[in-house]
Amino acid sequence: MKKIALLSTIITAVLSLSSFADGTKLEGTATCAKCDLGIAEKCQAAVVVKTADGKTETYLSKPNDKAKALHKEICKGGKEATVEGTVSEKDGKKTIAITGYTIK
Repeated sequence: MKKIALLSTIITAVLSLSSFADGTKLEGTATCAKCDLGIAEKCQAAVVVKTADGKTETYLSKPNDKAKALHKEICKGGKEATVEGTVSEKDGKKTIAITGYTIK
């Protein structure tokens, strides 16, 4: 019985990890977290999306080459965009490790 419980726990963990590995697409406004939103100490790309209930959520980009490239296009003025990457949350802050984006 312990083996079955352990096996089901392992399967659940593997399935959970695979869902985080898949890319997430966020559609909203890509903008600068410092210059436009005033929520960061230095320039950083952010994506502001509307939820199904009409609220807004902000995802800060994790530093990488794609985030830097996006930031160059949107600093000093946000643009509608689709941003792809791996989403995570820590201490109530949502982040995205950007793997690709499209400016509309």
